[in-house]
Amino acid sequence: MASAPQGLPLLYNDLTPISSQAHGDWKLRAIQGAHFLKNVHAVPLLAEEFISASRFYPIVFSLGADPVPLALMGLNEGVNTFVDERGMFPDDYYVPAYVRRYPFLLAKLTPDADELSLCIDPTAEAIGAGGEGEPLFDNGAPSERTRQILGFCEQMEQASGVTAAFFRDIAEQKLLIDGEFSAQPDGAPQPYIYRGFQIVSEEALKNLRGDVARKWVQSGLLPLIYAHLFSLQRMTDVFGRQIVQGKMPAPELPILS
Repeated sequence: MASAPQGLPLLYNDLTPISSQAHGDWKLRAIQGAHFLKNVHAVPLLAEEFISASRFYPIVFSLGADPVPLALMGLNEGVNTFVDERGMFPDDYYVPAYVRRYPFLLAKLTPDADELSLCIDPTAEAIGAGGEGEPLFDNGAPSERTRQILGFCEQMEQASGVTAAFFRDIAEQKLLIDGEFSAQPDGAPQPYIYRGFQIVSEEALKNLRGDVARKWVQSGLLPLIYAHLFSLQRMTDVFGRQIVQGKMPAPELPILS
């Protein structure tokens, strides 16, 4: 994944809880485009997004004991082939919920807190004090827009729990293997090789125990796994987009990180 400030999620430069005292005159501004995404090559996905996202992006998993599903928008750090200089996605392309939620986030104010609080990244251009836009507060109370945002963030939090549970099942069955993608354009002295991610092993999936397979069919996990596998064909598409857009690095074995 692209790097983020230490201790903060991807995209967020700072986090502060929303309050009527501190943000009574703050507004959500009408900003066209996801300018903050132009140099981000991988975005976290929820399990429920796999079917929609697989039509456009390769879906892979991060390394480590607790893998995170990612939509790849570029094959190299700092390269996004889907968001243009205006921060716009192509028409009719699926925009992941993680992107749509920014600059808001539900977070614990302290490590031992029981509840999550609605926070914002105060550095985001889409939000700030005064000027035009939709107010975050109305007479000291959360505005209708803020309540809608809170509801969306709560839905994402619930979906994140489902995603984590689904992929604990995958890890328990030891289905994940190190992934690799290579391609050699015409005239290149050697192939470009991309590693640093995980994928589901088709061979291991074929040997899945029958009772586990039935459980996954009933829970809806198996179709999501196949959406992931089908999406890997998009690696070639993203590689081609990088060539066309002139975003290829030097050919000495680039690594997806």
